[in-house]
Amino acid sequence: MVKAAAVVIVVVGALGYYVWDYNTSPTGGKAKSEASASAAAEEAKTHDPEVGDCVKVADPQGEPLPTVVDCNSPQAEYKMGEMLPGTQLECASQYDYGIQYHNSRGFDYTLCFTKV
Repeated sequence: MVKAAAVVIVVVGALGYYVWDYNTSPTGGKAKSEASASAAAEEAKTHDPEVGDCVKVADPQGEPLPTVVDCNSPQAEYKMGEMLPGTQLECASQYDYGIQYHNSRGFDYTLCFTKV
């Protein structure tokens, strides 16, 4: 009986230490998952241009992916001029390029760009 109680105490203590370390350690699991989520959010921002941002476009004829870059950079290809709600809309003739997005959350839009 004493041995069983000792085993239970050791297991509960080890589990408690693991949970405490996971939540408080700067290199523990919680810190790593928060850092990973933060890095993913920052990466997503680089592919979500706003009006006035300059972008370079990967795979412009296939599945285009705009990446925000500095407007003075030699990588800058286009400058975003307008975001239209929906994908059935065409960019006005003043724009040189458009990208249509369909996302799973139901918010579809068209991005309109001019050449830099």
